[in-house]
Amino acid sequence: MRPVRRPLLPRRGLLALPALAACPARAGSAMPPDAPPPLRAAWKDFRARFLLPEGRVVDTGNGGISHSEGQGWALFCAVRCDDRASFDRLLDWTRRALRRPEDRLHAWRYRPGVAQARSDRNNASDGDLFIAAALLLAARRWAQPAYAEAGHAIAHDILRLLLRQVAGRTVLLPGATGFEEAEGVVLNPSYYAFPAIRLLARAVPDPAWLRLVADGLGLLRAARFGRWGLPPDWLMLRRTDGALSLAPGWPPRFSYDAVRVPLYMAWAGLADEPPVRAALAFWGDPGHPHLPAWTDLGSNQVSPYPAGEGIAAIHRLVTNNRLKLGHEIAAVPLKNTDDYYGAILKIMSALADMEIS
Repeated sequence: MRPVRRPLLPRRGLLALPALAACPARAGSAMPPDAPPPLRAAWKDFRARFLLPEGRVVDTGNGGISHSEGQGWALFCAVRCDDRASFDRLLDWTRRALRRPEDRLHAWRYRPGVAQARSDRNNASDGDLFIAAALLLAARRWAQPAYAEAGHAIAHDILRLLLRQVAGRTVLLPGATGFEEAEGVVLNPSYYAFPAIRLLARAVPDPAWLRLVADGLGLLRAARFGRWGLPPDWLMLRRTDGALSLAPGWPPRFSYDAVRVPLYMAWAGLADEPPVRAALAFWGDPGHPHLPAWTDLGSNQVSPYPAGEGIAAIHRLVTNNRLKLGHEIAAVPLKNTDDYYGAILKIMSALADMEIS
């Protein structure tokens, strides 16, 4: 079996994801820029529409469920908008309803109105990454050591339970169980949330973070399919030779998961990378009658309906960042037609824009 050569991060990427293997918790301690008034107004609107009084974020596009992804993103937004009251409500519900008793990770889904609301206790790695990152930011913003302690504990369990060595790569499992098969592992490229990983690496120094980032970048460079060379929502990495393929049993699409790949890469200063350029080429293809929501990576069929406002926000973010266009960072008013996912993608795109502009 040929060893997989670990790709080097580009110079810009090294600067954007600084010294992951050796950055102490005290390094880079300055907070990211504060959210300006228009972005705070968008967060206030999101909070009024999607955050229940007990601290549960409602996914209006998926039957009113809640999940660790939504809780983690909302916690992150609350810190960046200096909204401690909402942060504490979100954190209290997340701990009570989602935290797993056997470790510091969180169950990925909560279904209201059923006897076993948390029937699936498996975690989702992106949710845990953002919950931990939000706690670490909150500890600095509000001088609360208990938040930092909780963030450190989650980071340690991510390293302990979710990283694997497969075919010469350090990879991030989408969840602690259910994604490792005899022939390979199933991965979700959109779970490589580089901005959150950067925060965890600064707080909990470990060489594994650097390996995860370098190998994750190499994975995203290679895992490109279909006419436009796009990353898939779900990916299979074969153990024997490191071959990459579309994950069996999952729709073979660049869709609502994979759209976060260009978001996180641009946010981390990696907008010149092939997956980001491919997404721009797909979204900007003059043959499309509208901005497409997805494409089938096997047939190259494109969604017959247009993408929502959230995907359009990612498209604008990446386009403006790559072309160095002047623009209003915080122009993110929510619309009445925005569901939970579209609304949070708009806010997260604006937060990314603040950091890379």
